[in-house]
Amino acid sequence: MSDDRIVEVRNGSSWQLPAIIVLGLVALGGLAFGWNASSKLDSTQAAVATQLKTTEQTVQQDMSSLKDRLAQDEKANTELQGDLKVVTSKLKITQGQLKKAREEAAKLNDATTQKVAALDTTVHSELATKATTDDVKTVDTKVVGVKTDLDATREDLKMARSEMGTLIARNHDEIDQLRRLGERDYVEFTIVGKNKPTKVGNVTVELKGVNEKRNQFSAAVTVEDKQFEKKNRAMNEPIFFYLSGTHIPQEIVVNKVGKNTISGYVSIPKANAPAGSTAAKSGN
Repeated sequence: MSDDRIVEVRNGSSWQLPAIIVLGLVALGGLAFGWNASSKLDSTQAAVATQLKTTEQTVQQDMSSLKDRLAQDEKANTELQGDLKVVTSKLKITQGQLKKAREEAAKLNDATTQKVAALDTTVHSELATKATTDDVKTVDTKVVGVKTDLDATREDLKMARSEMGTLIARNHDEIDQLRRLGERDYVEFTIVGKNKPTKVGNVTVELKGVNEKRNQFSAAVTVEDKQFEKKNRAMNEPIFFYLSGTHIPQEIVVNKVGKNTISGYVSIPKANAPAGSTAAKSGN
């Protein structure tokens, strides 16, 4: 009886040990699988985080570049608008000066006609009321004086005018006539030889070439450290330029052309601010 029980106990413990071993192996396999899956998940998360960070940096760089381009475009647009306003302002000033010059010329013609009519009326009136020799001599003197003024006015009107209404002097005598008007200062010059910068008034003129047959010349003009070159300009053709802070142009006129030599003058408006302002804009 006791032997049978011993046999049953031994038989019962014989299947439990393998089962425990199998369960242990399964548990170890599960742990290994879980650890492997966890490692892959961590690696995937790290890769995704790195990619997200790289993408974010790229997007930020693109946004920064886009902002810089936008700022540059806005700056360029602002500068273009400023240049447009300056050009529009200069055009209005030029048109106003041209209109004013035409009105002054018309007034001058009217004034001349009125002087002649007044003189004719005065002469006939005085001759009709006074017949003595002395009176006639006095009238003759007045006639001569008015005639002289009239001749001077006519000579003034014979001078060529630029598109801005300024009178163009073709020789020294005409320059003296313009000086007497008192509206501008005139600085005469003669340049002999090419590539020799010469200071004239508040500008520097440098002869580049001469075409005697066509009465043309080429020159470089430097105004307040800024240079602009005019090629194949005709004699008595004014070159206009503005000083900063001024609204009336200065002009350079060459009225004599020779072999490697030019002569002319610089015309400076007295209404402009004193010379020495900065920046210049060439015109015409």
